[in-house]
Amino acid sequence: MHPPPPAADAMDFSQNSLFGYMEDLQELTIIERPVRRSLKTPEEIERLTVDEDLSDIERAVYLLSAGQDIQGTSVIANLPFLVRQNPAETLRRVLPKVREVLHVAGVEMQSTAAVSFRTILQEESVSIHTYAHSFLQVILLHLEHRDAGVSNAWLETLLSVIEVLPKETLKHEILNPLVSKAQLSQTVQSRLVSCKILGKMTNKFDAHTIKREILPLVKSLCQDVEYEVRSCMCRQLENIAQGIGTELTKSVVLPELIELSRDEGSSVRLAAFETLVNLLDVFDTDDRSQTILPLVKSFCEKSFKADESILISLSFHLGKLCHGLYGIFTPDQHLRFLEFYKKLCTLGLQQENGHNENQIPPQILEQEKKYISVRKNCAYNFPAMIVFVDPKNFHMELYSTFFCLCHDPEVPVRYTIAICFYEVSKLLNSGVYLIHKELITLLQDESLEVLDALIDHLPEILELMSTGGESSVQENKLSSLPDLIPALTAAEQRAAASLKWRTHEKLLQKYACLPHIISSDQIYYRFLQRMFTIVMTNNVLPVQKAASRTLCIFLRYNRKQEQRHEVIQKLIEQLGQGKSYWNRLRFLDTCEFIIEIFSKSFFCKYFFLPTIELTHDPVANVRMKLCYLLPKVKSTLKIPADKHLLQQLEMCVRKLLCQEKDKDVLAIVKREQLEKEKQQSDGRPMSEKSFEKKRRDTKTPTTLPKSIPISVPGPSGTSTPSTSKEIKKSKLIRSQSFNNQAFHAKYGNLDKCANKSSTVGYTPSVSGLGKTSVVSLTDDSFRTRNACSAPTTFTPTASLPGTSRGTGNSVDPKSSGSKETPPRKATLLFPSLSVSRLTVHVAHSILL
Repeated sequence: MHPPPPAADAMDFSQNSLFGYMEDLQELTIIERPVRRSLKTPEEIERLTVDEDLSDIERAVYLLSAGQDIQGTSVIANLPFLVRQNPAETLRRVLPKVREVLHVAGVEMQSTAAVSFRTILQEESVSIHTYAHSFLQVILLHLEHRDAGVSNAWLETLLSVIEVLPKETLKHEILNPLVSKAQLSQTVQSRLVSCKILGKMTNKFDAHTIKREILPLVKSLCQDVEYEVRSCMCRQLENIAQGIGTELTKSVVLPELIELSRDEGSSVRLAAFETLVNLLDVFDTDDRSQTILPLVKSFCEKSFKADESILISLSFHLGKLCHGLYGIFTPDQHLRFLEFYKKLCTLGLQQENGHNENQIPPQILEQEKKYISVRKNCAYNFPAMIVFVDPKNFHMELYSTFFCLCHDPEVPVRYTIAICFYEVSKLLNSGVYLIHKELITLLQDESLEVLDALIDHLPEILELMSTGGESSVQENKLSSLPDLIPALTAAEQRAAASLKWRTHEKLLQKYACLPHIISSDQIYYRFLQRMFTIVMTNNVLPVQKAASRTLCIFLRYNRKQEQRHEVIQKLIEQLGQGKSYWNRLRFLDTCEFIIEIFSKSFFCKYFFLPTIELTHDPVANVRMKLCYLLPKVKSTLKIPADKHLLQQLEMCVRKLLCQEKDKDVLAIVKREQLEKEKQQSDGRPMSEKSFEKKRRDTKTPTTLPKSIPISVPGPSGTSTPSTSKEIKKSKLIRSQSFNNQAFHAKYGNLDKCANKSSTVGYTPSVSGLGKTSVVSLTDDSFRTRNACSAPTTFTPTASLPGTSRGTGNSVDPKSSGSKETPPRKATLLFPSLSVSRLTVHVAHSILL
């Protein structure tokens, strides 16, 4: 049997083909050559170069005068900085150049100038009077720029200026010119700008000025020949109504809205309807029932025959409309309005016949998109409609509609109803059981977007479901909803199989509420093992941490000792002692959550020793993470009950300090130790004895460098006068010895003697001496001791275990943290010496 012939398009590595590939590469090289030639020439670079000795102001003036457009745009973008730095010179020299440039500037420079002017106003770099004098005319000059984007940018700047300008400046600089700008003889753009300025400026004047000068302009623009101007002015009537008060609104604004609601332009009618809805609170009951309700009724009846855009707006404002007109509907009107809402909720669904989208005309597809928007808005307003019909009538009036929205074929509709699900549950209260099945449906939705929207309030929803809306927790815990657990597990597996790890992470976080919802056995058999599997196998760190924390919460509320011990054993064996260093890192994350969630005694009993055992981990990242965790681990100890654990912790820290080869891990150990010492010395409360001991220590002179501090406490009793004189003499001798002689290798004798009753640690080298011993009697974090003959630096062969055991010389009483233990006497180091002789002896040892 012969092999099949190679395909025609298979890659051929013959000599001819190789030459063909080389020709192709040469063609690509030729294509790239013009790109290389497009770099700046020396002449162009010279033209873009500016003398670096120029000041900021001089450079800005030069670039605006002789620079290119990109350089001028950069100067204008930095104009706020120049004003902050030197306002007087900027306004005197730079701003006139900016005015000149803007007359011929392009779109980018114009837009940049508008933003910079607005920034200067917001930063209040100059006074309002100065700003109006320097910038206002420039803004007004460019309002009618031929480019719509530039014009809108300048208009936004002007509207911000109007908010802070004084009344007189507004009247003379803006209102008076506005009279001519709003006339029909002006351009459409000029009249549109006038509408927006009027809406912003109305509340700045008194009622007399508004009635005499502003309202005539408003009426004129509401009756403009262009529908764009009428629509724009109609949308500003809401702001104007808030500025002129209720009486003028009823007498002036409402008649204009009524007329505009009958306008021939659909956009004008839409603007009038939305403005009426927003102003419902302004009108009294008579106006609502006699004027507004008939308009709304007529609007709803004609909406199906008009443009679908009106339906979209109507469906969006239904909730606000129901709230504003609540109480004035007759029973018949109430029923008709409810039926209208139900019809909108299913709009477009009747046309579903399984057709192919490629065969649908574009106009039909566009219409269906609008219908989807209408149903989405209905889902958004569903909680308001429950209030409209009364929650007790939900089952009869709205349940079928809610069912349709939860099963809508379009994702945006289901997504919106999932967002509202919690509000619906709260409104139904004791009737929340009616929507149990819909919760299961949304949990099993094929779209992860729907699931993501639902789980935002999943704990609150499940709590309402489990309590039936009542405050007292029921014992059955959702026994009436047997499909909940399969739905929750399926939802998690679907999220895990997707690429949307944030949804998976959030879902795992929300599952922490399950101990309050379902039984401990259900969690153990259906969820707990799954959480452990995610921690062990998932590749996304936030997901692993979320599963780890939820696992700890499941363990926290599990009361069966056999199950708890099994989970603890798995955590220690498969994570803490796992073959993968990644699992051991997750074990440390889990330990951090356990410290947060469980009691200190629980952590010490089960996880303390497995945690500190990782100081021997072969991977530096694991040891580093453990070092960050050590302060929290130590905080779980209760002294003196956990004295033996403290000793083992100290032993591990000592081994890290003397044996650690990774510089990053070693640096973290040192930093954590020093921070702990500082915290305890600054803020830890001390007993009377320890305070007296520290007071005596501070009296002992320490003229040593900071890297090798030493303090030798005296006896607890009071000293005799002769002893005090000897101490003073020894201070002088030691001070002179340190001032007159340089450090040399023999100063290590001091460390050997002091280490007997001190904490030994590592600090940066001093005068090239390398790692030295640190002597401190105020450290309560990680404490140890050495024999007098111990070397100044640790070596791997040092006899460390013997320093933390009770054999031979007993452990330093201070290492247990007991406040009742008297301070250690310095005579333990030199039994044959008194305090004064001891001090002199130490000084002489330095002189050797």
